Amino acid sequence: MFINKLKLSVFIFGTYFTGKALGAWKMGGDISCHDPTIIQESDRWYAFCTGEVLTTENGGDTWVRAPQVFLNKPSWWGSTVPGQSGLDVWAPDLEVFNGRTYLFYSISTFGKQNSAIGLASAASIGAGSWKDEGVVLTSKEGDAYNAIDPNLVIDQSGKPWLAFGSFWTGLKIVALNPSTMRPTGDIYSIAARSSSSAIEAPTITYHDGYYYLFASIDKCCSGVASTYKIVVSRSKNINGPYVDKDGNSAMETGGSLFDTGNERWIGPGGEDVSGSVIARHAYDAEDNGVSKLLVSPLRWSNGWPTY
Repeated sequence: MFINKLKLSVFIFGTYFTGKALGAWKMGGDISCHDPTIIQESDRWYAFCTGEVLTTENGGDTWVRAPQVFLNKPSWWGSTVPGQSGLDVWAPDLEVFNGRTYLFYSISTFGKQNSAIGLASAASIGAGSWKDEGVVLTSKEGDAYNAIDPNLVIDQSGKPWLAFGSFWTGLKIVALNPSTMRPTGDIYSIAARSSSSAIEAPTITYHDGYYYLFASIDKCCSGVASTYKIVVSRSKNINGPYVDKDGNSAMETGGSLFDTGNERWIGPGGEDVSGSVIARHAYDAEDNGVSKLLVSPLRWSNGWPTY
């Protein structure tokens, strides 16, 4: 099945810019976004967001809406997650593996465990003609995890893994069969919090001998009343154990604080790392708490990431 549009926003951005807001790129145009994933293809940047797709115009800092991926629901959505509404797709993740662009995404209902991670693929974003690859992972009430917030990670040996999870018993990771892109083997627990179940949105990147796990904690989706924050932990092995800056287990602390926002940008989270940049959303206190896309260079200091 080929699909022309996906209910995900895409922004396109062509050149690196820096500004003063948390070290963010200069951002113009339509940057309304939630749970971004960001990727560069040729001279353009794309940001796929919950319900939206954005892209940058040629060589500039102005972001515009791009064509959607899903025009109609794949047939398996309704039977797998009966409560899922319309083309409401959550927390997409874009990665290139073995020369093909993979789009993992979530379908669910807010606060429920009846969820699924789906997959679409294309030769490239620019080429379009996305192929529905079906369901990858599901969860139901009573499971130890919630099958949303996927992140495809390629380890240093070239093996694909899928990190995922939201609330319940925390964040997980499982190896994928590189031919089918389906889970194979054990599901590992990589981060949780003893003080709260509020942890989600894993994204993993490799740097100088360590895998770094970024995650979002606390309350999302409440505009300027949001208390979302980004945390980070690291491990020598992609499947853990991860520890925070103080050496404490990320299964207890979730990680060390990385980004708590500022007076204007409230509740940063839903982050994604792509090469040397990190994207996330935050709620704009100067614009009625609208969720917007922020992108910054990702730098390193004493073995840990920083802006």
